[in-house]
Amino acid sequence: MTAGAGELRSYGRRRGRALSARQAGLWRDVLPRVVVAGTAAELANPHHLFPPGIREVWLEIGFGGGEHLIWQAEHHPSAGLLGCEPFQDGVVKVLAAMDERPSVNIRLYADDARRLVRQLPAASIGRVFVLFPDPWPKRRHWKRRLLSEGTLAELARIMPSGGELRIATDIADYAAWILLAVRRQGSFRWAAQAAGDWRERGSDWPQTRYEAKALRAGRRCSYFRFLRT
Repeated sequence: MTAGAGELRSYGRRRGRALSARQAGLWRDVLPRVVVAGTAAELANPHHLFPPGIREVWLEIGFGGGEHLIWQAEHHPSAGLLGCEPFQDGVVKVLAAMDERPSVNIRLYADDARRLVRQLPAASIGRVFVLFPDPWPKRRHWKRRLLSEGTLAELARIMPSGGELRIATDIADYAAWILLAVRRQGSFRWAAQAAGDWRERGSDWPQTRYEAKALRAGRRCSYFRFLRT
């Protein structure tokens, strides 16, 4: 599955190097056990994607190497983590971790998250994470940025009142873009009370390898928390 008709891709390449024999085995043997097809029928009740005991479902869009996704799953066993990532290398990293430390509360969608979000029922996702999405820094590519008013409206639809949207970026103009888009869209309230609330990660927000790379390069990161009104 790809983006909808006429919809620009919000991510770059889908594959890096060819998979090793072990990675190909994970893709063949482990992925089918945890993959989500993304159909409306399958997603009619996202809780049914997971074993009994899951109290709410969380969504991570573009989980990269999977560090954050796996950490949240391990620290919140009563939450079902639905991870979306179109880049094959990232999916394989999570599959390798799941093969070593089986996790019953992770499900994966290996494609464009927007297609899946459109199939999710209203008010079905308690928390959404969008951490360090592709900033598309050139002005002519800004139309490809994932965090548009349209995407925010779809996220608002699938989240209940009080649901939490977490966004991180290391690009200053994208941070400003995000705040402006949130304000214009109007369904989320910025939870920050002081500058430290968006300049520092909270204790329930683990570092990703992309963030570590950004900090080593001297870039300041922004950590936004928005609440569905």
